[in-house]
Amino acid sequence: MKIYTKTGDKGTTSLYGGVKISKAAIRLDAYGTTDELNSFVGNIIAFSTHEKIIFQLVEIQKELFVVGSELATPKEKMYLANGQARIANIVYDSDIEKLEKWIDDWENELEPLKSFILPGGGKASAAAHIARTVCRRAERCVVGLAAQEEIREILPKYLNRLSDYFFVLARVLSKLNGEEEVKWQP
Repeated sequence: MKIYTKTGDKGTTSLYGGVKISKAAIRLDAYGTTDELNSFVGNIIAFSTHEKIIFQLVEIQKELFVVGSELATPKEKMYLANGQARIANIVYDSDIEKLEKWIDDWENELEPLKSFILPGGGKASAAAHIARTVCRRAERCVVGLAAQEEIREILPKYLNRLSDYFFVLARVLSKLNGEEEVKWQP
């Protein structure tokens, strides 16, 4: 099987179920940015040696793949005749609760913030800051999609919480790697 199909050469692509859309469509931007975020999560993994962090990030990568799959599925193709979702794996409130627990656990190991910090602090921490900002962009794309089409409300909520996770993770990685956080001085 060849990796290139040439079907997108004219600026369109197919969603799950065969629906063709423009590559400039907000739906494509939403799941494309989610895919981009997943790649940046892989970048954090490449810079990390901490097993607990790697475990969490691999779980997040799986969830982002699921979010992307859902975003690539138009509503009319999302459900079977009996109302069951075609996509076997979707994110749930429990996934957000898990992120919140991870955030709370990591925050217990950090000094309280007393000033803003600048993105950086070492390779792994900087990669987490990039993931945070790409996550925020993915969230904005999903919110934009939700303004045009019906999507599950949990998707932007999940991305919102995930960006919080990446902020805390950046701080944790700086601490674990013995790297100084750069505080913003007005």
